[in-house]
Amino acid sequence: MVQSQVVQKINLIEGEFSPSEASDLISALIREKINFHKIQRLGQLIHDDCCDQQESRERIKELENERKTAKDFISKARINGKKVTISGTLRITYDD
Repeated sequence: MVQSQVVQKINLIEGEFSPSEASDLISALIREKINFHKIQRLGQLIHDDCCDQQESRERIKELENERKTAKDFISKARINGKKVTISGTLRITYDD
């Protein structure tokens, strides 16, 4: 896959948050991505009950691990009385 020039950047998240706000925000984003993969997997299964869904299962597992890692990180911020800064930009490109 050859990537061409950047088409658009979307500043999705930028700022300083309390640990509770950061936890809610990150959990919601990861939950939506997991749900996306579950819906995709269900659609594949409906059309072909013999399709290989290993990649989707692995990605969901990765996202669940990332959610736990983020929660652990944010818990440390909470314990230490720190705010959490989150910066997240989506970069959208065309692929040839």
